[in-house]
Amino acid sequence: MSWKKAQKWERSWWGNCANTFGEEEKQLIYAKKMGLKTFHDGKSPYNFDVKGKKILDIGGGPCSILLKCSGINAAGVVVDPCQYPEWVKLRYKEVGIKLVHSKGEDIENFSIFDEVWIYNVLQHTDDPEMIIGNALEISKIIRIFEWIDTSSNEGHPHILKAGKLDKWLGGIGKVEDLNERYCKGRCYHGIFPTPLYTP
Repeated sequence: MSWKKAQKWERSWWGNCANTFGEEEKQLIYAKKMGLKTFHDGKSPYNFDVKGKKILDIGGGPCSILLKCSGINAAGVVVDPCQYPEWVKLRYKEVGIKLVHSKGEDIENFSIFDEVWIYNVLQHTDDPEMIIGNALEISKIIRIFEWIDTSSNEGHPHILKAGKLDKWLGGIGKVEDLNERYCKGRCYHGIFPTPLYTP
């Protein structure tokens, strides 16, 4: 299965990006597993305070978790190779998040980030090991949530395994069988300090 076919499948799956609630609902579970805590700002209980950290979301799609973050101070970047409707780009721009049309495999020359977020994306990529390798070189911390031990299809050419993810990340993630609203299956998640991390 080719990466180009997987991208075509992914772009078709998102459609016009107008109703992303189902995916955003799942993202709240991913975020919790990645150690992010919500707070209520009086309008919505689904906010994350990132306290001014510089964060890169690899494969964040049209509705990155960064859109629910306060304290990002124009320091958020979403990298995604898919071409989304123009209004998606404008939405990111309006809140100071930079959308970079690029593969996660091509971020080795990025500046240093406080954190890289990787969630529900590596199955779709060309080379998941390279993406994690790149993230280790440009970030102090990696937060990750991925489905593992799945079957492959046109949109998901990779079957991820906990052992491989542990090896690539240089640590041990948590493996869990989820049975939560629309999030059902075996997953891998964790917070990984990189060689750039200093307490």
